[in-house]
Amino acid sequence: MKRLMGGWIVVLVSCLIVATATTGAAGAQGESPGAAPADSGKAGASDVYLVLLDEAPAGAYAGGIAGYPATKPAAGKRFNKKDAKVQRYVNYLRSRHAQVANSVGATREYDYEYSLNAFAATLTKAQLAKLRTTPGVVSIQRDKLSQVKTDNTPTFLGLNAAGGLWSQLGGQGSAGDGVIIGVVDTGIWPEHPSFAAAGYGPVPAGWNGTCQSGQLWSQQHCTNKLIGARYFHKGFGHFGGSLKDDYISARDHDGHGTHTTSTAGGNGGVNASIFGRSFGTVSGMAPRARVAAYKACWPGGCATTDLVSAIDSAVGDGVDVINYSIGDDDPDFLDADDVAFLFARQAGVFVAASAGNSGPGPSTVDHGGPWLTTVGASTQNRSFVGTATLGSGATFQGASVTPGLAATPLVDGAAAGNEGCLSGLSPAVVTGKIVLCKGSFSRAARSLGVKNAGGVGMILYTVDQSDALLSDNHYVPAVHIRNSDGLAIKAYIAATSAPTAALSGGAKAFGGGNTMAAFSSRGPLVDSARSTGDLLKPDVTAPGVQILAGNTPTAFVGAPGQLFQAIAGTSMSSPHVAGIGALLRDRHPGWTPDMMQSALMTSARQDVLKEDGSTPADPFDFGAGHIVPNSAADPGLVYPAGFDDYRAFLRSQGLCTLCFGTTPAPVIAATDFNAATITVRALAGVRTVTRTVRNVGPAGTYTVSVAAPPGVDVVVNPSVLTLGPGATASYQVTFTSTADADFDEYSFGALTWSDGAGHSVRSPLVIRPVIIAAPASAAGTGATGSLQYAVKFGYSGSFNVAPQGLVAATTETRTIVDDPANDFNANAPDTNQGIQVHEFAVPSGTPLLRVQLFDEFTDGNDDIDLFLYRVGAGGVLTLVGASFTTTSAELIDVAKPGAGTYRLYAHGFETDGADAVYTLFRWLVPSTATGNMTATSSTATATIGGSADITVSWTGLTPATKYLGRVSYSNGSAEIGGTVVTVNP
Repeated sequence: MKRLMGGWIVVLVSCLIVATATTGAAGAQGESPGAAPADSGKAGASDVYLVLLDEAPAGAYAGGIAGYPATKPAAGKRFNKKDAKVQRYVNYLRSRHAQVANSVGATREYDYEYSLNAFAATLTKAQLAKLRTTPGVVSIQRDKLSQVKTDNTPTFLGLNAAGGLWSQLGGQGSAGDGVIIGVVDTGIWPEHPSFAAAGYGPVPAGWNGTCQSGQLWSQQHCTNKLIGARYFHKGFGHFGGSLKDDYISARDHDGHGTHTTSTAGGNGGVNASIFGRSFGTVSGMAPRARVAAYKACWPGGCATTDLVSAIDSAVGDGVDVINYSIGDDDPDFLDADDVAFLFARQAGVFVAASAGNSGPGPSTVDHGGPWLTTVGASTQNRSFVGTATLGSGATFQGASVTPGLAATPLVDGAAAGNEGCLSGLSPAVVTGKIVLCKGSFSRAARSLGVKNAGGVGMILYTVDQSDALLSDNHYVPAVHIRNSDGLAIKAYIAATSAPTAALSGGAKAFGGGNTMAAFSSRGPLVDSARSTGDLLKPDVTAPGVQILAGNTPTAFVGAPGQLFQAIAGTSMSSPHVAGIGALLRDRHPGWTPDMMQSALMTSARQDVLKEDGSTPADPFDFGAGHIVPNSAADPGLVYPAGFDDYRAFLRSQGLCTLCFGTTPAPVIAATDFNAATITVRALAGVRTVTRTVRNVGPAGTYTVSVAAPPGVDVVVNPSVLTLGPGATASYQVTFTSTADADFDEYSFGALTWSDGAGHSVRSPLVIRPVIIAAPASAAGTGATGSLQYAVKFGYSGSFNVAPQGLVAATTETRTIVDDPANDFNANAPDTNQGIQVHEFAVPSGTPLLRVQLFDEFTDGNDDIDLFLYRVGAGGVLTLVGASFTTTSAELIDVAKPGAGTYRLYAHGFETDGADAVYTLFRWLVPSTATGNMTATSSTATATIGGSADITVSWTGLTPATKYLGRVSYSNGSAEIGGTVVTVNP
């Protein structure tokens, strides 16, 4: 996808989710170390699409097609792609792919059959139009790019404690044995000691993977530890990126994949040194697990078509666990990779995925599917600390793994040409000196800028006080300190004629920890056309800051030649959970992935702080809490979820009816999906939800205790559950908003089932009381017609409805040229290439402004984006909305826009020729009725927990015209909400 970053619209590739470089393999997002830019060429839009068909993939197929028996593995069994039934069904799927592709004359690039029933092909607009009406085609998605988003952590997590998970599995030397972890990432460095094969027996039975030869990679590079390796780049090539800076093989040039793989399943007791200095020994979470590398990320990003092929191959090869430290900052449930993981779960594969590095702002979390274990990042109680000592004697501590430096002249980068030090430093000023630089991202690139200008050391201070302090493999001795400390050093330099500083060099220090990383993406999921927001994400947090693990000597990020690095990101926390998942699979072979996820969540601890280090973290920071692996191995109860539960969840979001089945998915309320958490985004008075638990421990009687969210009464029925081993039981929770409820604000609580024998099964409660719960939008057709929907009340009193509109769209048809740079500087919109500017006035009192593009109203297979500004005094532009999908389906809504002049920039991000003809649609919904729409309510009186049926009718509309209006709700004195109405006669 694309994302607005630093004023620029840029292409994102499934991101490696590290707190590392902003350039390098897949342009890791968030707290990246930073690297010198690779020559990745133009990474524009792709002409390749994924076409998803309606049959189940082999890993999830439960039967139903005559002549083809079920191929889904039984619980606890590894998927076997060599089974004759599987091969026969896969041939059937491929024949379906060929049939559908041939029907439009398309040539397939990839076939997906194990975790997704789909194919990838280059398609024209005419082929797309025909496929969209082809029976059996579920969805079509344009290929996009995403980005790639350990030593003390086994002790911090209690794995090596007496009676801990390692000892339960026979000790560190056998923990995870026989379990296979697949890592979709930038590849792997096979010679790394974390993957040495000494002492390993044959590969596990049922492994059907391969060792794919390539550049600097032969069959001999796979061993009984690193048992498989593949690479995928067909999709990436269609984005125009270059592979010349990477190995065309599974070999890892970047270092990200080696780090994540060694964190999840690297050998135990491996000596780790950086710059010749020992930092002790490291171990993966599941040190005896076997690992397989699936390289799908390249300099510039990870194409979805490649990622899905990697996932599909991993499931077909027989992995038990997948780590996915990759993301696109889009929690959409139906992205192709997320759908592949839905089916991977049915094949028995546990998946850990990074939450993203776009925090700490709200609603930044990635990977929203409930079938994924989405992981945030927090600190551990070990850090690598260095000290800067000034000539005045003042000392400042920060993060460092580099060697030290004796007292050396000190200069401010701002006085040497560039405060950030990325470029522009004057050699005449900085040669032979330590340079004070400012930056929280691209950190290693800043030390490279210092080195290239002749500097010999760097003191780097954060942009914001709460930004994480990170220990990168810098090109010169360096320490990363807080913003306030940096400003103090800056003042010292300005007040001193010959300022100096000495750097101590990094060393291990213990203490602190359990603080959320500022970069870790946060919830909640946003209520939208594709989500009701009634699911908590992320699911858990795990260590993700200063994680010491493997590296490649050719890494894009940081000084070359180092086999270890201590970096940060949700890319680093996710493989901790993947490795723990492998341990749980080893400990409980019969557990399904949903049981493992539930166990991790209900056993999580709560003693974590926000990034400020003082405020308690809440569920939007860390989901259910911080993982406690030893407790997860014996959770008592779990919340089971099967394929029909996930189908029902998707249907509850309004996304589908069949939802990957042959019959309609079950109908449930979104709040009734059997998650281990309870989220009610809109509590209008009263809501009852249902949950089901399964006992995975001994027989016991569980009693519930409740910490009610402020402003909400909570009643659980029954309050006592008695269950035998393996038994299930259901309970209901009724939430009622109280007089002191804070409307439209989330409040948090918890319910916990305890058996008095050491099992405490905790579920967070995330509740948002509202004054009225109404659909955000409703749609109708026909020149004359009507529609109905219901609203629910969270108050008692008068209730009124009033129509606003309908109004016909104002349209403009123009021609826009392609932007060869594929970027948009939102801070200076007039400087961009490939733009068209639409200016219009908005009158006072307008309830809603909408501007919209439709794919069918462009003349080709185009990607046109929209950026809307309000024009202020002196022509100053303020960005008020933007829409930039991978097609030309764009929409910007501005509720209650201020009166004035607005300027809309259409941007030809990627046209399918030199230019594109498009039609822009614009509506200004008035505050009054226009005579063509009425709205009535079944009641004029609201009662708490009550409801009303709303009927909207229209007449006299002009065919082939798009209309927009709104129904306003009031309590007799003020508006309390509204529903947008679209009608296409």
